[in-house]
Amino acid sequence: MALNFDEATQAEVAEIDSPLVADTKTFEAALTARHEAIKAAIVSHDWTGLDQALVSPADRLQALADKLNAEAEALDKASNEEARAALQKQLGELDARVKLSQVKEAVVTAVAKLGHQGKLKNCLSAVKTNAISLKASELAEKVVSKELADALNREFKALGVGNLSVSLQSRADRGKALHKLKLQLPQARSPGEILSEGEQRAIAIGSFLAEVGLSGGKGGIVFDDPVSSLDHRRRERVAKRLAAEAVQRQVIIFTHDIYFLCLLAEEAKQVGAAVVTQSLTRRAEGFGIADPELPFEGKNASKRIGALKAQQQAIAKLHKEGNEQEHQRQTVDAYFRLRMAWERAVEEVLLREVILRFRKGVETQRLVGVSVDDDDYAQVSAGMSKCSNYAHDKAMMGGVAVPDPDELLIDILALENWRVQVHKRSEETAKKRKAGPPVAAGGGVQVTQS
Repeated sequence: MALNFDEATQAEVAEIDSPLVADTKTFEAALTARHEAIKAAIVSHDWTGLDQALVSPADRLQALADKLNAEAEALDKASNEEARAALQKQLGELDARVKLSQVKEAVVTAVAKLGHQGKLKNCLSAVKTNAISLKASELAEKVVSKELADALNREFKALGVGNLSVSLQSRADRGKALHKLKLQLPQARSPGEILSEGEQRAIAIGSFLAEVGLSGGKGGIVFDDPVSSLDHRRRERVAKRLAAEAVQRQVIIFTHDIYFLCLLAEEAKQVGAAVVTQSLTRRAEGFGIADPELPFEGKNASKRIGALKAQQQAIAKLHKEGNEQEHQRQTVDAYFRLRMAWERAVEEVLLREVILRFRKGVETQRLVGVSVDDDDYAQVSAGMSKCSNYAHDKAMMGGVAVPDPDELLIDILALENWRVQVHKRSEETAKKRKAGPPVAAGGGVQVTQS
């Protein structure tokens, strides 16, 4: 029994898939043997083993046939004259690009020179300075002046000097458009004679922000003590405005004003702007050394305690080395700072930031966790009294001996332990009060005197 798989076909298939030819021959032989076995079984009636399926290469042969048909179809399409012409055109384009790439720089330079030459020729008829002056004044009046004046007036209003408005006066001088910023004042006098220093600073900040806004860029901006001479109310407006600007671009601010720093942090939190604080200090290696930590006055209670611990270690070293004068001076400074830490802990932990120095407003919702007992009063009073006894120059006068480093550490740990206890109690108090209904004594406030 044959499959008509002639030698020529076998040779062609072998070049593509040699194992397929061998498998086909094996199948052909197995098929012939099965045919003979069936004929013998008809006579003997013994059909044992004839029900086993043979492994057929039919699917593989069909897949090869489909592949060869697809290739033949592709070759038929390639013989199409229109397709051949399109391919020839594409080849010519690619060949031209290769040749152009070899002289690209020379061609680009020549095109640029020719373009520049053409522009210069077009400009020959427009070199009259009065025409340039007229067009510059027109553009400044219609575009630059109006946009800048509007931007300035918006900034002045945001910074608390909205009672002032600005207009731009423009003139041309031999092709140059000159612009002058002019404040509309009630009297014919210079701004420096009428405006306060704070108003002048606000105008300067507003002018800068207006120009930055019109530039269209997103580059960072830097301010050096932007509120050094502003009043309290305008300082808050500047903080709010700079925080809003920080949403759009990086804003770097140098300031000595802790209150302004706290305002910036609060306003930035309101608008969702990220805040990174650093301090510049003087060290042995020089001035302006960047420190990721804030000065002591800007730290919270926990970080103040950490700074005091580090200072106590330095004082202990001075004491051990016998440097009594510096040891005494540093101890006095440490107790001054310890008193500041007690004050911060009272605001931050005991009163839960209901009222916080350097922050505007009173957050009455935080009262939910406030709880003050007699022991708090006693510990705060004792800690503050001892700090006041040694802080400033008291210990340097009248022969008052300063505590040794071990006693200083005990006093620092007393504050730390009290802070931890009060914080834990405050959290429990807040949780308990939030779980139950609020209690009011006759609509008033109950005061207990001990």
